[in-house]
Amino acid sequence: MVADIRPLAAVLVSAVAIVLIIASHRRPNLREGWSVLAALTKFGLVASMLPAVMDGTVFRWSLKESTGIQFLEGIDFALRADPLGIFFALLASFLWIFTSFYAAGYMRGLSEHNQTRFFASFAASLSAAVGIAFAANLVTIFVFYELLSLVTYPLVAHNEDEEARIAGRKYLTYTFFGGGVFLLAGTVMIYWLTSLVSEGPTLAFEAGGMDTLAAAAQVEPVYAQAAFFLLIAGFGVKAALMPLHSWLADAMVAPTPVSGLLHAVAVVKSGAFGVARVILEVYGPGLIYDLPLDVPGIGEIGLNIPVAIVAAFTLTAASIIAMRKDHLKRRLAYSTTAQLSYIVLGLSLLHPYAIVGALFHIPAHAFAKLTLFFCAGAIHVETHTDYISEMAGIGKRMPLTMSAFTIGAAGMAGLPPIAGFVSKFYMLIGAGDVGGSYWLFAGALLLSAVLNIAYFWPVVYTAFFESEDRHDAKPLLEFPEGGLIQSYATTSDDESVAADGGEPADTSGIENEPHAADTDDYEYAVDKYPSDHTTAETDAPSQPTDARATETSTRDGHDDHDDHDESVAAVDHHGDHDDHLTGGPPAGGWPRRSPRTESTWLMLAPIAVIATGAVVLGIGPDYAVFLELATQIAEGVFGMPFEQLGDMPFGELMTEVTN
Repeated sequence: MVADIRPLAAVLVSAVAIVLIIASHRRPNLREGWSVLAALTKFGLVASMLPAVMDGTVFRWSLKESTGIQFLEGIDFALRADPLGIFFALLASFLWIFTSFYAAGYMRGLSEHNQTRFFASFAASLSAAVGIAFAANLVTIFVFYELLSLVTYPLVAHNEDEEARIAGRKYLTYTFFGGGVFLLAGTVMIYWLTSLVSEGPTLAFEAGGMDTLAAAAQVEPVYAQAAFFLLIAGFGVKAALMPLHSWLADAMVAPTPVSGLLHAVAVVKSGAFGVARVILEVYGPGLIYDLPLDVPGIGEIGLNIPVAIVAAFTLTAASIIAMRKDHLKRRLAYSTTAQLSYIVLGLSLLHPYAIVGALFHIPAHAFAKLTLFFCAGAIHVETHTDYISEMAGIGKRMPLTMSAFTIGAAGMAGLPPIAGFVSKFYMLIGAGDVGGSYWLFAGALLLSAVLNIAYFWPVVYTAFFESEDRHDAKPLLEFPEGGLIQSYATTSDDESVAADGGEPADTSGIENEPHAADTDDYEYAVDKYPSDHTTAETDAPSQPTDARATETSTRDGHDDHDDHDESVAAVDHHGDHDDHLTGGPPAGGWPRRSPRTESTWLMLAPIAVIATGAVVLGIGPDYAVFLELATQIAEGVFGMPFEQLGDMPFGELMTEVTN
């Protein structure tokens, strides 16, 4: 272990950027420049530690060693760059670079209000996320975990209307108060448990689990079990495990770059990362396996089994719910709830292959899901379209965007050669190798993959294989769950002909209004204000883009755009929106565009790069640093080379690590 200030510097670089961003509020180009520079600097600091960490070096910075300050015995505010920490920090810092460019294009394209506050909060979020990655113990990770909830609240409530405020309060209630209380309670119990043995109290992470906690668990097994579930629940809130998940879908009221941050880069990944810390470096597979629960009528089961059951239920139920959502971002939100449970399920299986698959699914999901949200945001900026049922033929209007969406969707479903296939393959191999009742978890993984195809294929089909004048949603389920009622209704004067060529549907007595089949989504519009069209805009005649930008820049009678002039948007956004303000195709259908002209480079370049990254991770996983880091983490947890881990039967392996 080497004393080094770089873990602290990687956390603080974003904090410094906050000051510079706020100071540059009247100069938008400079303000966004600070965001990009901070992202590049953060990534450079993290990447500079990567080679040494992969060679076995751990970089550490400690407040006690630097200043002599220690809160309590065994409690030190410390940061360390170990394989698991560098894994998450590298991913978050890399993706922030492209999210910074995308956010600039998105916010300018919609002439959003309070852009300075937005970018400052964005920088603070990445600072907290890297703090979580490099936290050396449970107290440090708790501090940054709670800080992340606070600094992302302004992003969730960015629109400042009643809907956004409700979503923001719900977000804080779940993640800050709910998850924070669970995490703090578990941390206090771990501190008390480790104080019972001669080694003294400790909260520091150790690869394979804390030896002091393992000794204490023999003295107080019930309290050790309770602490485990409290920690899992605390991190499980941000990982959106059911029934702690509903904040995530409601948070989709935020601007789309925030959705990307929540789902791919920082917030939900911090929850999954925390679960990994608990399973791999607080308790360890050996202690989890050796500390069974006595369930009446069933007998003894490992602590991992209840976690695996909750994760399997979540990924299945969330996938089914996603199929019912016509609103694109809410469908993506429930998809995230399912995909994060893949990570938790793989970790809870305790098999080395499943653990590697779960860890690799963190970047696999991040690249694919960030692509999907980038695409959803680009569609919204360019066409004001948020509902899948209004996207018939939109592939010709946005060919690059929808092609990238197809790649991201394939990654979510685990189709080769996208990275999601590699991670899910490892998890399936791990579940199958354990055998027995673990085949049920393998079945849940396979079922969810099929459901992923079921709710992503209609989006791709609608975009590329339908025309605006002959729209047929081809839902998997009967209406209202599976699609809009008008998808089944007649489309011609001849009522004997149905849209799908079959018998006409009987829609008598059913209100046939837009989105009547999905009224919850209809009332809960994405980016409602000012990103979306308001009622006044919808009823007004079409306006040129510049006039619309001027109109949306004013709220409650005052300018709320940080005093940047309109020329900024004109420079960075081509102003070539379709001249309709409501969702769906304009009169005459979608205009055909080339990939270069469908949106701005600030949005298209990040979409293309991140989608390409998802493919590269899938085609060359052996050459991807994330897979190598994942295997190195597994080797550290089990204390033996990965090749040997693959050859050892699971029962024998658990006996070995337990002893």
